[in-house]
Amino acid sequence: MSHAHSAAPPSVAVIGGGPAGLMAAEVLAAAGVRVDLYDAMPSVGRKFLLAGVGGMNITHSEDKPAFLARYRERRAEIAALLEDFDADGLRAWIHGLGIETFVGSSGRVFPSDMKAAPLLRAWLKRLRESGVQIHTRQRWLGWNADGNLRLRSATGEVTRHADATVLALGGGSWARLGSDGAWVPLLQARGVDIATLQPANCGFEVKSWSALLRDKFAGAPVKNIALALQGEAPRRGEFILTATGVEGSLVYAWSAAIRERINQHGSATLLLDLLPDRSQDKIEAALNKPRGSRSMAKHLHSQLGIDGVKAALLRERTSAEQFADSAQLAAAIKALPIVLRRPRPLDEAISSAGGISFAALDPHLMLQQLPGVFCAGEMLDWEAPTGGYLLTACFASGRAAGLGALKWLDL
Repeated sequence: MSHAHSAAPPSVAVIGGGPAGLMAAEVLAAAGVRVDLYDAMPSVGRKFLLAGVGGMNITHSEDKPAFLARYRERRAEIAALLEDFDADGLRAWIHGLGIETFVGSSGRVFPSDMKAAPLLRAWLKRLRESGVQIHTRQRWLGWNADGNLRLRSATGEVTRHADATVLALGGGSWARLGSDGAWVPLLQARGVDIATLQPANCGFEVKSWSALLRDKFAGAPVKNIALALQGEAPRRGEFILTATGVEGSLVYAWSAAIRERINQHGSATLLLDLLPDRSQDKIEAALNKPRGSRSMAKHLHSQLGIDGVKAALLRERTSAEQFADSAQLAAAIKALPIVLRRPRPLDEAISSAGGISFAALDPHLMLQQLPGVFCAGEMLDWEAPTGGYLLTACFASGRAAGLGALKWLDL
């Protein structure tokens, strides 16, 4: 469709004020389109701000093949989105807002002050100056019979006409920050294929910890260890023991694989290596040194430095017979099984897997079932570990959806 130059510019509605929605709004406004952005919350970018509380990890500096591999089975689809807005493109864009970035020791990229708020402030100022109208406390309810958008505000329901719409409503985690998955039935009713939302980057539950372990060590970090999913190569790092199981960075790194295993087999076994720098032979030799009247617990501490939460886990997950036999104990120290039963609830997860299937979208992220409606961000069926990968793909998909809407409007 084409627009005569005398006519008013087309208007596009963006639903959702996270990074994907704001990015779509920026692309559209830059092309001279009238952009109205609606968000159900009292302010935009809430999950983005909370994600930045411990240091705003915006993207990752690793090379492209390794970076793309983080998206697992959605690698090809995400690679297409990152084609002209990758990690370097995102950094350059941030620098354009007047905010410098640096690469941390882990390869993660941060704004120089580590904070999300100044970045969001600078961005919102630029968006408002470019004419983007931001409407908060406006919850999207779908479409009416005429195809107009239905929105609920404090004063009741309103309808809005839009020449194109970008949906960037987030996944299903952290409902209190706005991403509650309420859009799923609205799109399913229109025949859009959606994979069930599931927790990603989440903690997992064990059958039960002993009262002793729970009361004394819930919340304790387990450091300088390696974790492996049975049959996979171990990864080093740390995790946190929780009242119900395990969480933390190393568990999140494994979460997609753990979740799929639980879906298939009903449980998944993590193998914990308490001393990744020592071989089983060396551990056994240390355990075989004479200990006189000292207890095995004291012997473990003096010979191998195993104490605290590590010693408690070892005691918890070995039988009396294993604990008393140095060969069996050495084997347990290198591969202590932790059986996981289920992920923690979706609303506690950092992000969600599942969402709108890529088959339901054209290459410009338009819904095949709903011409003129584009989708971006965590609504789409992909997932990634923490480390900046989630945000990078959210930014890139928002940009792609905005460009898709412009193409569809013939601009």
